Amino acid sequence: MSNKLHVMVIFGTRPETIKLAPVISELQKYPDKFRTTVCVTAQHRDMLDQALAVFGITPDIDLGIMQPGQTLPELTARTVTALDPVLAEMKPDWALVQGDTTTVMVAGLASFYRGVRVGHVEAGLRTDNKLSPFPEEINRRLASVIADLHFAPTERSRRALLAEGIAESDIFVTGNTAIDALLRIREENKLNPPEIPAQLKAAIAGKRTVLVTGHRRESFGRAFEDICHAISDLVDAHRDICVVYPVHLNPNVQEPVNRILGNVERVHLIEPMAYAPFVWLMDKSYLILTDSGGIQEEAPSLGKPVLVMREVTERPEGIEAGCVKLVGVERKSIFKNASQLLADENIYRQMAQVKNPYGDGRAAERIVKALMELISI
Repeated sequence: MSNKLHVMVIFGTRPETIKLAPVISELQKYPDKFRTTVCVTAQHRDMLDQALAVFGITPDIDLGIMQPGQTLPELTARTVTALDPVLAEMKPDWALVQGDTTTVMVAGLASFYRGVRVGHVEAGLRTDNKLSPFPEEINRRLASVIADLHFAPTERSRRALLAEGIAESDIFVTGNTAIDALLRIREENKLNPPEIPAQLKAAIAGKRTVLVTGHRRESFGRAFEDICHAISDLVDAHRDICVVYPVHLNPNVQEPVNRILGNVERVHLIEPMAYAPFVWLMDKSYLILTDSGGIQEEAPSLGKPVLVMREVTERPEGIEAGCVKLVGVERKSIFKNASQLLADENIYRQMAQVKNPYGDGRAAERIVKALMELISI
């Protein structure tokens, strides 16, 4: 009988892949201690596959549950139905999940049903508003109720978990694995520059590039239109900038972005990028406007100020440190705050020089060390 600990790493989206890739790599360094199984739900098919290729990950199990136009109830039901027999057959000792997606919530619940212990990577982030981000806030809270080990990225996250009654002995402050992944890819980009379309390189040459990403469900509708109008206002007011916007595949994003920004000069709407080219683009950018959680964590390591186009964020550490600013989704606020950074070098420099509060690139190492120390193998 093998004395290895069987760890099943379960994920389904591009951000989860990026943040769990360092953990998978670290587990695989110890084949005498861990049997590592990679299971993907493919909650987001194309974007997941991009990230898997970047990190050279070949899933052992691919559930392929994504369907066009899927609703949250349909996604939830298909995921738990597909995952349960896998857990029943494979009988892992631990399931590792990451973040706040539907895959995280369902994988935690399915593992609980089968008596599989759960480790939650990036645990303890909270807005304390169950509708924002939607449905991620509730997904993350439910994962915390289920999980047996909580890998909190920051001290604030640890305190949030303690306040909810999680035992101190079950919480480990590790830093965020996003930084591990970012630093790895940045170094790889230096050695082997990623392929960037010549048209994009020419478009940003000699201009300050404002990188934009946006995809949050709670912004669908009027808020997304305001975001787009603010971007249009920004390029009209600042002739030396260009905007690059990799547009999320969700139709609720594609429609307003293409309608409002499709013909605006110096706004370049492109398809979602693989991770290595996206890290290159972040590195080349002057300023980043986003509603993404991951980019809030990553950009400070590259010295890039971040304006967060959301009403609340579960990552307040960057705001407290001074490298991130929450600007909401109103057109005037986005324009005003972005214009200030574009016009005032002192304010820009203050944000750009802040040390990243989210990690030092060794989070995966700490997670695997915690598993080794806690469990007799």
